[in-house]
Amino acid sequence: MSMSSYQIFMTVVEQSNFQRAAEILHLTPSAISHSVSSLEKELGFPLFIRNKTGVQLTGYGESILPHIQKVLNSEEHLKQEISLLNGLEKGTIKLGTFNSVCTNWIPNIVKSFYKLYPNISIELYQGNYNDVAEWIKNGLVDIGFLSTSSAGNLEITPIYKDPLVCVVPKKFTPNNRDYITIDDIRGQNFVYQREGCDADINNFFHKYELNAISTCHVVDDQSTIAMVESGFGICIMPELVMLNQNNHVDIYRIEPLEYRIIGITVLNPRFMAPAVKKMFTHIVNTYKNIDI
Repeated sequence: MSMSSYQIFMTVVEQSNFQRAAEILHLTPSAISHSVSSLEKELGFPLFIRNKTGVQLTGYGESILPHIQKVLNSEEHLKQEISLLNGLEKGTIKLGTFNSVCTNWIPNIVKSFYKLYPNISIELYQGNYNDVAEWIKNGLVDIGFLSTSSAGNLEITPIYKDPLVCVVPKKFTPNNRDYITIDDIRGQNFVYQREGCDADINNFFHKYELNAISTCHVVDDQSTIAMVESGFGICIMPELVMLNQNNHVDIYRIEPLEYRIIGITVLNPRFMAPAVKKMFTHIVNTYKNIDI
Protein backbone atom coordinates (compact mmCIF):
# COMPACT_ATOMS: atom_id res chain seq x y z
CA MET A 1 0.00 0.00 0.00
CA SER A 2 1.33 3.40 -0.99
CA MET A 3 0.43 7.02 -0.34
CA SER A 4 -0.52 7.41 -4.00
CA SER A 5 -3.05 4.59 -3.72
CA TYR A 6 -4.48 6.18 -0.56
CA GLN A 7 -4.77 9.54 -2.36
CA ILE A 8 -6.52 7.91 -5.31
CA PHE A 9 -8.88 6.15 -2.90
CA MET A 10 -9.75 9.42 -1.14
CA THR A 11 -10.30 11.29 -4.41
CA VAL A 12 -12.65 8.57 -5.67
CA VAL A 13 -14.53 8.77 -2.35
CA GLU A 14 -14.87 12.55 -2.64
CA GLN A 15 -15.96 12.46 -6.29
CA SER A 16 -17.97 9.19 -6.25
CA ASN A 17 -16.75 8.66 -9.80
CA PHE A 18 -13.60 7.20 -11.37
CA GLN A 19 -13.71 9.57 -14.36
CA ARG A 20 -13.88 12.74 -12.24
CA ALA A 21 -11.17 11.42 -9.92
CA ALA A 22 -8.96 10.76 -12.96
CA GLU A 23 -9.47 14.34 -14.21
CA ILE A 24 -8.57 15.85 -10.83
CA LEU A 25 -5.45 13.68 -10.43
CA HIS A 26 -4.44 14.00 -14.12
CA LEU A 27 -4.55 10.24 -14.60
CA THR A 28 -6.46 7.98 -16.95
CA PRO A 29 -9.67 6.28 -15.70
CA SER A 30 -7.99 2.91 -16.30
CA ALA A 31 -5.11 3.93 -14.02
CA ILE A 32 -7.61 4.88 -11.30
CA SER A 33 -9.46 1.59 -11.73
CA HIS A 34 -6.22 -0.41 -11.65
CA SER A 35 -5.04 1.35 -8.48
CA VAL A 36 -8.35 0.73 -6.68
CA SER A 37 -8.43 -2.92 -7.81
CA SER A 38 -4.85 -3.43 -6.62
CA LEU A 39 -5.65 -1.88 -3.24
CA GLU A 40 -8.74 -4.07 -2.90
CA LYS A 41 -6.70 -7.17 -3.76
CA GLU A 42 -4.03 -6.24 -1.22
CA LEU A 43 -6.58 -5.56 1.51
CA GLY A 44 -8.63 -8.65 0.73
CA PHE A 45 -12.05 -7.02 0.43
CA PRO A 46 -13.98 -4.72 -1.95
CA LEU A 47 -13.90 -0.97 -1.27
CA PHE A 48 -16.47 0.30 -3.77
CA ILE A 49 -19.76 -0.74 -5.29
CA ARG A 50 -19.64 0.10 -8.99
CA ASN A 51 -22.80 1.18 -10.82
CA LYS A 52 -23.81 3.15 -13.93
CA THR A 53 -23.83 6.53 -12.15
CA GLY A 54 -20.54 6.12 -10.29
CA VAL A 55 -19.31 4.34 -7.19
CA GLN A 56 -20.11 4.23 -3.49
CA LEU A 57 -18.25 2.81 -0.52
CA THR A 58 -18.89 -0.69 0.72
CA GLY A 59 -19.17 -1.35 4.44
CA TYR A 60 -15.51 -2.34 4.39
CA GLY A 61 -14.64 0.91 2.65
CA GLU A 62 -16.57 2.92 5.23
CA SER A 63 -14.63 1.17 8.00
CA ILE A 64 -11.17 2.00 6.70
CA LEU A 65 -12.00 5.50 5.40
CA PRO A 66 -11.14 7.39 8.64
CA HIS A 67 -7.90 5.44 9.01
CA ILE A 68 -6.73 6.26 5.49
CA GLN A 69 -7.71 9.89 6.04
CA LYS A 70 -5.58 9.99 9.20
CA VAL A 71 -2.59 8.55 7.31
CA LEU A 72 -2.94 11.24 4.62
CA ASN A 73 -3.33 13.94 7.27
CA SER A 74 -0.14 12.71 8.96
CA GLU A 75 1.70 12.91 5.64
CA GLU A 76 0.42 16.46 5.12
CA HIS A 77 1.51 17.35 8.65
CA LEU A 78 5.00 15.98 7.94
CA LYS A 79 5.26 17.97 4.69
CA GLN A 80 4.30 21.15 6.52
CA GLU A 81 6.86 20.55 9.27
CA ILE A 82 9.59 20.02 6.64
CA SER A 83 8.54 23.20 4.84
CA LEU A 84 8.68 25.07 8.13
CA LEU A 85 12.19 23.81 8.80
CA ASN A 86 13.21 24.95 5.33
CA GLY A 87 11.84 28.43 5.97
CA LEU A 88 8.84 27.93 3.69
CA GLU A 89 5.15 28.34 4.51
CA LYS A 90 3.25 25.71 2.54
CA GLY A 91 0.43 23.29 3.12
CA THR A 92 -3.28 22.66 2.72
CA ILE A 93 -5.94 23.49 5.29
CA LYS A 94 -9.40 21.97 5.19
CA LEU A 95 -12.14 23.99 6.87
CA GLY A 96 -15.57 22.65 7.85
CA THR A 97 -18.30 25.23 8.36
CA PHE A 98 -22.03 25.78 8.66
CA ASN A 99 -24.02 28.17 6.47
CA SER A 100 -23.98 31.50 8.32
CA VAL A 101 -20.24 31.37 8.98
CA CYS A 102 -19.65 30.27 5.39
CA THR A 103 -21.49 33.25 3.90
CA ASN A 104 -20.45 35.94 6.40
CA TRP A 105 -16.93 35.00 7.56
CA ILE A 106 -15.26 32.60 5.17
CA PRO A 107 -14.74 35.07 2.25
CA ASN A 108 -12.84 37.43 4.57
CA ILE A 109 -10.94 34.58 6.25
CA VAL A 110 -9.75 33.20 2.92
CA LYS A 111 -8.86 36.61 1.47
CA SER A 112 -7.00 37.89 4.55
CA PHE A 113 -5.21 34.58 5.15
CA TYR A 114 -3.98 34.38 1.55
CA LYS A 115 -2.46 37.85 1.93
CA LEU A 116 -0.41 36.59 4.88
CA TYR A 117 0.36 33.09 3.57
CA PRO A 118 -0.06 32.95 -0.22
CA ASN A 119 1.47 29.47 -0.51
CA ILE A 120 -0.97 27.80 1.87
CA SER A 121 -4.08 26.51 0.10
CA ILE A 122 -7.55 26.23 1.63
CA GLU A 123 -10.28 23.66 0.99
CA LEU A 124 -13.82 24.34 2.22
CA TYR A 125 -16.55 21.91 3.27
CA GLN A 126 -20.02 23.26 4.10
CA GLY A 127 -22.69 21.37 6.04
CA ASN A 128 -24.72 21.46 9.24
CA TYR A 129 -23.44 21.09 12.81
CA ASN A 130 -23.63 17.29 12.68
CA ASP A 131 -21.72 17.20 9.38
CA VAL A 132 -18.90 19.38 10.71
CA ALA A 133 -18.55 17.36 13.92
CA GLU A 134 -18.36 14.13 11.92
CA TRP A 135 -15.81 15.61 9.49
CA ILE A 136 -13.57 16.58 12.41
CA LYS A 137 -13.84 13.12 13.98
CA ASN A 138 -12.99 11.24 10.79
CA GLY A 139 -10.23 13.64 9.76
CA LEU A 140 -11.88 15.02 6.62
CA VAL A 141 -11.35 18.61 7.84
CA ASP A 142 -8.62 20.15 10.00
CA ILE A 143 -10.64 22.94 11.61
CA GLY A 144 -14.38 22.99 12.16
CA PHE A 145 -16.76 25.78 13.10
CA LEU A 146 -19.42 24.64 15.60
CA SER A 147 -21.58 26.10 18.30
CA THR A 148 -20.61 25.04 21.80
CA SER A 149 -23.99 23.34 22.21
CA SER A 150 -23.34 21.08 19.21
CA ALA A 151 -19.69 20.14 19.89
CA GLY A 152 -20.46 17.08 22.01
CA ASN A 153 -17.20 15.59 23.29
CA LEU A 154 -15.04 17.62 20.90
CA GLU A 155 -12.78 20.19 22.55
CA ILE A 156 -13.92 23.61 21.30
CA THR A 157 -12.42 27.10 21.59
CA PRO A 158 -15.28 29.63 21.98
CA ILE A 159 -14.68 32.78 19.95
CA TYR A 160 -17.94 34.57 19.22
CA LYS A 161 -21.12 35.40 21.13
CA ASP A 162 -23.94 35.55 18.57
CA PRO A 163 -27.26 36.98 19.89
CA LEU A 164 -30.49 35.16 19.12
CA VAL A 165 -33.17 37.34 17.51
CA CYS A 166 -36.84 36.92 16.68
CA VAL A 167 -37.79 37.16 13.00
CA VAL A 168 -41.41 38.05 12.26
CA PRO A 169 -43.60 38.94 9.26
CA LYS A 170 -44.08 42.64 8.58
CA LYS A 171 -47.65 42.56 9.89
CA PHE A 172 -46.54 41.30 13.32
CA THR A 173 -46.79 43.89 16.14
CA PRO A 174 -44.99 43.13 19.43
CA ASN A 175 -46.05 44.59 22.77
CA ASN A 176 -42.79 46.56 22.92
CA ARG A 177 -41.50 48.61 20.02
CA ASP A 178 -37.83 47.59 20.28
CA TYR A 179 -37.82 44.02 21.56
CA ILE A 180 -39.82 40.82 22.01
CA THR A 181 -40.23 38.99 25.31
CA ILE A 182 -40.61 35.28 25.98
CA ASP A 183 -44.27 35.91 26.86
CA ASP A 184 -44.76 37.56 23.44
CA ILE A 185 -43.41 34.41 21.82
CA ARG A 186 -45.57 31.91 23.72
CA GLY A 187 -48.53 30.64 21.74
CA GLN A 188 -47.25 31.95 18.39
CA ASN A 189 -47.06 29.82 15.27
CA PHE A 190 -43.45 28.97 14.51
CA VAL A 191 -41.47 28.08 11.46
CA TYR A 192 -39.36 25.44 13.14
CA GLN A 193 -36.29 23.62 11.87
CA ARG A 194 -36.47 19.88 12.37
CA GLU A 195 -34.80 18.34 15.43
CA GLY A 196 -31.07 18.08 14.81
CA CYS A 197 -30.98 20.95 12.32
CA ASP A 198 -30.19 23.68 14.85
CA ALA A 199 -29.13 22.66 18.36
CA ASP A 200 -29.05 26.25 19.65
CA ILE A 201 -32.67 27.04 18.73
CA ASN A 202 -33.80 23.68 20.10
CA ASN A 203 -32.04 24.51 23.38
CA PHE A 204 -33.78 27.90 23.47
CA PHE A 205 -37.18 26.24 23.16
CA HIS A 206 -36.36 23.69 25.87
CA LYS A 207 -34.99 26.33 28.25
CA TYR A 208 -38.18 28.40 28.19
CA GLU A 209 -40.51 25.39 27.80
CA LEU A 210 -41.88 26.74 24.54
CA ASN A 211 -44.09 24.48 22.48
CA ALA A 212 -43.45 24.90 18.77
CA ILE A 213 -46.87 25.19 17.14
CA SER A 214 -45.91 24.69 13.53
CA THR A 215 -47.21 23.41 10.20
CA CYS A 216 -43.86 24.12 8.55
CA HIS A 217 -40.79 21.99 9.34
CA VAL A 218 -37.72 22.94 7.29
CA VAL A 219 -34.02 22.11 7.34
CA ASP A 220 -32.16 25.31 6.41
CA ASP A 221 -32.03 28.96 7.43
CA GLN A 222 -33.03 30.50 4.10
CA SER A 223 -36.18 28.38 3.82
CA THR A 224 -37.10 29.27 7.40
CA ILE A 225 -36.84 33.00 6.72
CA ALA A 226 -38.78 32.68 3.45
CA MET A 227 -41.62 30.89 5.25
CA VAL A 228 -41.74 33.63 7.90
CA GLU A 229 -41.94 36.22 5.13
CA SER A 230 -44.87 34.31 3.65
CA GLY A 231 -46.76 34.43 6.94
CA PHE A 232 -46.40 30.84 8.17
CA GLY A 233 -45.27 32.07 11.58
CA ILE A 234 -42.29 33.57 13.41
CA CYS A 235 -38.85 32.07 14.07
CA ILE A 236 -35.79 32.41 16.30
CA MET A 237 -32.49 32.92 14.51
CA PRO A 238 -28.88 33.75 15.40
CA GLU A 239 -28.13 37.35 14.45
CA LEU A 240 -25.30 36.25 12.13
CA VAL A 241 -27.81 34.41 9.95
CA MET A 242 -29.76 37.62 9.36
CA LEU A 243 -26.83 39.73 8.15
CA ASN A 244 -27.26 40.93 4.56
CA GLN A 245 -30.70 39.34 4.27
CA ASN A 246 -33.08 40.95 1.79
CA ASN A 247 -36.28 39.26 2.94
CA HIS A 248 -39.31 41.40 3.77
CA VAL A 249 -39.34 40.63 7.51
CA ASP A 250 -38.76 42.45 10.80
CA ILE A 251 -36.07 41.50 13.30
CA TYR A 252 -36.33 42.08 17.06
CA ARG A 253 -33.90 41.42 19.88
CA ILE A 254 -35.16 39.05 22.56
CA GLU A 255 -35.51 39.89 26.24
CA PRO A 256 -33.88 38.39 28.21
CA LEU A 257 -30.87 38.24 25.90
CA GLU A 258 -29.90 34.79 24.66
CA TYR A 259 -26.90 33.75 22.58
CA ARG A 260 -25.31 30.92 20.73
CA ILE A 261 -21.55 30.62 21.22
CA ILE A 262 -19.60 29.92 18.03
CA GLY A 263 -16.26 28.21 18.38
CA ILE A 264 -13.63 26.35 16.41
CA THR A 265 -12.45 22.81 16.99
CA VAL A 266 -9.71 20.47 15.86
CA LEU A 267 -9.40 16.76 16.53
CA ASN A 268 -6.27 17.16 18.67
CA PRO A 269 -5.48 20.74 19.78
CA ARG A 270 -2.00 19.69 20.91
CA PHE A 271 -1.07 18.20 17.55
CA MET A 272 -1.87 20.72 14.82
CA ALA A 273 0.11 20.97 11.60
CA PRO A 274 1.97 24.29 11.19
CA ALA A 275 -0.42 25.67 8.55
CA VAL A 276 -3.43 24.63 10.64
CA LYS A 277 -1.98 26.43 13.68
CA LYS A 278 -1.61 29.61 11.63
CA MET A 279 -5.21 29.43 10.41
CA PHE A 280 -6.50 28.62 13.90
CA THR A 281 -4.73 31.68 15.32
CA HIS A 282 -5.86 33.85 12.41
CA ILE A 283 -9.53 32.96 12.97
CA VAL A 284 -9.32 33.61 16.72
CA ASN A 285 -7.58 36.96 16.23
CA THR A 286 -10.09 38.05 13.58
CA TYR A 287 -13.42 37.06 15.14
CA LYS A 288 -13.06 36.55 18.86
CA ASN A 289 -15.44 38.91 20.67
CA ILE A 290 -15.69 37.12 24.01
CA ASP A 291 -13.36 36.10 26.81
CA ILE A 292 -14.58 32.84 28.31
